[in-house]
Amino acid sequence: MLHDEHAPGQQPARHGALVLADGSVFEGELIGSELPAASSGIASGEVVFNTVMSGYQEVITDPSYAGQIITFTYPHIGNYGTNDFDRESARPFCRGVIVREMARRPSNQRSEASLDEMLRRFGICGIASIDTRRLTRILRDTGAMPGAFGTASEAELLAAARAELGTDGIDLVAAVSTSERYSVQSTAGRRIVAFDFGIKATMLRHLSQLGTVEVVPAATTATDVLALAPDGIFLSNGPGDPAMVGYAVETIRKLLGQVPIFGICLGHQLLCRALGGETFKLPFGHHGGNHPVRHEATGRVEITSQNHNFCVEPASLRGVVEPTHLNLYDDTNEGIRVLNAPAFSVQYHPEAGPGPHDSRYLFDAFAELMDAN
Repeated sequence: MLHDEHAPGQQPARHGALVLADGSVFEGELIGSELPAASSGIASGEVVFNTVMSGYQEVITDPSYAGQIITFTYPHIGNYGTNDFDRESARPFCRGVIVREMARRPSNQRSEASLDEMLRRFGICGIASIDTRRLTRILRDTGAMPGAFGTASEAELLAAARAELGTDGIDLVAAVSTSERYSVQSTAGRRIVAFDFGIKATMLRHLSQLGTVEVVPAATTATDVLALAPDGIFLSNGPGDPAMVGYAVETIRKLLGQVPIFGICLGHQLLCRALGGETFKLPFGHHGGNHPVRHEATGRVEITSQNHNFCVEPASLRGVVEPTHLNLYDDTNEGIRVLNAPAFSVQYHPEAGPGPHDSRYLFDAFAELMDAN
């Protein structure tokens, strides 16, 4: 039961359903914002699952989820509320949220609003009381797929799910990137240019410990970047298909070898494509805060935070890069070092708000690379 209809201040239950493109149906209760009338009472997107046990606010506000509906596998979400500091972006870009049970009474000294209140504030719809174990098994076995939820009939929801384009072949970066350059000041002496492909606030906090950060739109040219005289260039995370961000790939290609480069997640994929590498879509992606990754140079296993749907094919970069990290779940590539230029990148999230923090050393490695050059 999501809402106690007799509890003061609680909203009455709003019944709805979730339908996947394969015809799977789940009945539940709507949470968050009211579905806009213009959408005929339907929210649709590519349904993925995330295995984090905490950090739901950081997940929902990560711009990398643009175009997607997030399913939380952890059954109890919202228990410690939300606050403005822990948001990773000015607003969420996801299409919706799916949970098993939404906490009615958040309890935490840092809480400023309930998760339901935050969703309503930013116009994000969701559905609760869903059998997320069954849903996750379907996505695990068949891959991420389009879905739709709302108050419409099952037939209308199925039609909306099957009409959903998903994230393949779409430039979602343009929808989340900043439109104007801005600065994050620092007392450290370095100057870093950070491409905003969907950059997270925690990344900026880490980078600003290394130097002043000039955040630039995704379509910024190499000439404009070099005019800022950076000591290093950072390629951020972001949503969607890296093959559709060709303008960024071309810019990165022109910057390679001129300034040290560090890329994370989509930034990793774009750097690899600039080197001539290929990317492909994973069946259901990597989304969670508990993925084991092996650092090849030391054999050390790091527990990492991940959020990506596409992956780099390391064989396409043989002789150009040295693979540095390996995912121990499926042996996919998690990091590279460029052989003939001061550049490296990782597929996972070393900034990892709220954690784990095993991989934060990579920001120190970026600082050392900048100082060496």
